[in-house]
Amino acid sequence: MSSKLIDAKVLVIGGAGFIGSFVVKELLKHEVGEVVVYDNFARGQKEYLDEPLQDPRCSLFPIGGDIREIDILNEAMKGKDYVISLAAMWLLHCKDYPRTAFDVNIAGTFNVLEACVNNNIKKLIWSSSASVYGDAVELPMTESHPFNNKNFYGASKIAGEAMATAFNDRYNLSVIGLRYMNVYGPHQDQTAAYTGVVPIMLNKIEANESPIINGDGSQAYDFIYVEDVAKCNVDALLSDQEFGMYNVGTEIQTSIKELCDTILDLKQSDLKVIYKPYSEDDARALVQNRIGSKVKAEKEIGFKYHFELREGLQKLIDWRIETGVDEKR
Repeated sequence: MSSKLIDAKVLVIGGAGFIGSFVVKELLKHEVGEVVVYDNFARGQKEYLDEPLQDPRCSLFPIGGDIREIDILNEAMKGKDYVISLAAMWLLHCKDYPRTAFDVNIAGTFNVLEACVNNNIKKLIWSSSASVYGDAVELPMTESHPFNNKNFYGASKIAGEAMATAFNDRYNLSVIGLRYMNVYGPHQDQTAAYTGVVPIMLNKIEANESPIINGDGSQAYDFIYVEDVAKCNVDALLSDQEFGMYNVGTEIQTSIKELCDTILDLKQSDLKVIYKPYSEDDARALVQNRIGSKVKAEKEIGFKYHFELREGLQKLIDWRIETGVDEKR
């Protein structure tokens, strides 16, 4: 057990969200002094924190929290040792609302970086994205892969990485950026328009409707379970690395067809998959292949994933049953 977190005070921005709520749980496994969640609840849910908030070391920042509110953000960081920031607008949301995406993902990230400097934060762990890469020119994608992104979300993450680099150079701010591959698991939005491929498939199958695959299903991605992503955030904080950008994935290539077949098998379903052509808009924006190299993160921040895809999907299915997600839809 590392001594770095003993009695440390950590602010988790976006800590009530999909990944953030698991980061909070992961932090509380250590002898941390205090974990404060800063969240505007635009997508996060207080119920995701029901278990962590039973721990006296965990609390919500009392007046909520938005990374666009500079004075409140600075107040929340006062006296903290470390910051883990996961707040962001997601890919499709950025596509529909690019001006707000700029305000949140670019200006908001600048606010977080500046507040860290103003409050002498020892280290910031910041959520980037594999979207910076766009479509693969080589597999697996190493951290030196060129930025081929074409969408607003990826552009905002590239800007965030560039600003983190500048803050590190100008102010010696310690920043680790994490480029998540395709994250799935409990607390991922199960019903909204801006959800992921895994819950979309599960929603269809559980409604006894055939899952739909756009294209031929050969497009392949690197799926990583949310608990592994949370652990990577804490591994990065505990590591001796002061600056760097790292992939967070498994380096395992899984096609959408293989993903769907696995889910159908786990659900013991004999539903037949429906294939349909991409719309012109989707085809233009689609990333066909994205699998990240795990070597650098393993070597430099000590991160190794634990959950294989089938195990992670089973855990997600069990959670949906236990929490009644299916009945709530």
